[in-house]
Amino acid sequence: MTTTADHDAYIAAAPEPFQPSLKRLRAILARALPDAEEIVAYDMPGFRIGGSVVASYAAFSKQCGLYLLPGAISEHAGEIVAAGLKATKTGITFSPRAPIPDDLVERLARASRRAGGA
Repeated sequence: MTTTADHDAYIAAAPEPFQPSLKRLRAILARALPDAEEIVAYDMPGFRIGGSVVASYAAFSKQCGLYLLPGAISEHAGEIVAAGLKATKTGITFSPRAPIPDDLVERLARASRRAGGA
């Protein structure tokens, strides 16, 4: 994918099978972080509050990813494992066939906001 200027352009440029998942993540994150500014940083669409990017998402060749501040992942580690998802210190990867549950995305976004001090 090429560098994009906004969320709409990023989603449109993503592989077609991933576009519904990206649209869904964007909507959930926007709802969970209503005062966040939509940005594109590090070639990924994200949500910034103050000076912190508290949530980002991306599509890759075989999976999608949700990226948050480290505290959010550790706070919900048990739920992430229970959902059968793979996580690193700052990200969770998933396929469109096995997405992150909506309510977990919302809790992760709010936890990331708290981890960022907002």
